[in-house]
Amino acid sequence: MDTSKNTALTRALTELPGPLPDRGVIHVVIRHADRFTVVGNDLAQHPGLSTTAVGFAVRIQSLPQGTEVGVKALAARFPEGEKLIAAALRELEAHGYLQRARTRLPNGRIVTRTVFCNQPAALLRPRGAAAPPQQAPVAPQVTAPVPAPAPAPALAPAPARGPALAPAPKPEHHAPEAPVPEAPAPEASVPQDHAPFVPLVPPPTAPKSPRPPLPRPRELTPELERISAALLSDLHHHSPEFTLSEEHVHRLVPGVAAWLERDTHPDTIRHALTTNAPEPVKYPYQFVKHRLTALLPPPPHRTTVTPFQTCDGCERAFRAPTPGHCRDCRTGHAHEDQQAAA
Repeated sequence: MDTSKNTALTRALTELPGPLPDRGVIHVVIRHADRFTVVGNDLAQHPGLSTTAVGFAVRIQSLPQGTEVGVKALAARFPEGEKLIAAALRELEAHGYLQRARTRLPNGRIVTRTVFCNQPAALLRPRGAAAPPQQAPVAPQVTAPVPAPAPAPALAPAPARGPALAPAPKPEHHAPEAPVPEAPAPEASVPQDHAPFVPLVPPPTAPKSPRPPLPRPRELTPELERISAALLSDLHHHSPEFTLSEEHVHRLVPGVAAWLERDTHPDTIRHALTTNAPEPVKYPYQFVKHRLTALLPPPPHRTTVTPFQTCDGCERAFRAPTPGHCRDCRTGHAHEDQQAAA
């Protein structure tokens, strides 16, 4: 099989047109009909990327949409180790080819979404810069209105009485006027439908909106503080990644107390803080603070219940805001008063 392959390559070399170079690489280019990926030279010949980073960029670019491209997913598909893959992804991220951002799904789960761009420099370049090459053919169209000085031939019949050579100086005199088309005023209006380009990906230096503050209860009682601190300190028993320091527990206590004040069961709070968490949780304090703020339940809807009272006359139970007589006793007393008055 190796011999046949070498023979086929040698035969392909003989069919290349033109003289071959004495040294260096010789390309045998066979046009792809299917299953191919277009890779730009800005990536293939990037001076700041290692060969490993370029190779993984090509591999990621060739994968279909939605394929997992994390460190563990790539290590399971390719022979390189996780450390080498992680270093290559950091290179691509530093040069703008790769971006990893955490996104919240409608169900509240936070996932890491990877975005790959095959030409990141184009995102920062305004699209209007690419317009001039397309405006080149517009220049000949501007010369079309120039025949406006057509009235000039109307003067030609007058000198026609004289020798035929008399009109000759006229064209020569109008020749310098020909540069009139140099007034390309229409070119100023050529950028008509080219709106200013707005990058889809904000630059790293773009200001970020401030994060909402941690919720606080109306009154942080000692009982709420004790239960909140115990719940936060016990999180690592249910999920080892949620190990919080004493200072972090002290800072997060008001947030948990706000949940407890809204009649939320401690098990519900624990489930909301640790379920569907990313792996690994790099910053447990920031993660718990975010969930306490973003998933805060609404205050309970409290209904006013009229208490029971004991009738002072018949000692029956009835509902009333204040003690007194039941309806039957009030009706009987009213009838007796009417008879006494009669």
